[in-house]
Amino acid sequence: MFLSTIILAMAAQASASEYPACNQQRADQGIQSDLNICAHHEFLDADKALNAQWKVTAAKMRALDEDGFAPDDGRPGHFDALLAAQRAWLAYRDAHCVTEGYWARGGSMEPMLVSFCLAGLTKDRTERLRQLAENPN
Repeated sequence: MFLSTIILAMAAQASASEYPACNQQRADQGIQSDLNICAHHEFLDADKALNAQWKVTAAKMRALDEDGFAPDDGRPGHFDALLAAQRAWLAYRDAHCVTEGYWARGGSMEPMLVSFCLAGLTKDRTERLRQLAENPN
């Protein structure tokens, strides 16, 4: 019972998007395929925001490198360090969310759990990238 309440709350949150499957009436009906679609679109929206923020943060890090804020000490510059971190984070996010989906492994709810995990971690990362761009030092 508790899990279904959480799922419906997450679906209602995503219902603010423009996707027909995410309207409140359908979420209240608990149609799993709609919940899966809605969760996937929430992830796509989060990923779009992450990509936009990535461009801003990457540009900031490149500018720091060009302005001489990266001493020649044999370590990667701001951008190279950021790129390595982003690649590692993407691998972590994707692998971690697979395990989140295993709570309903093989069931119709598994894709929704994975998508909500991907969306949540992606939103968190977007915020961290935003903070890094605002306060790089």
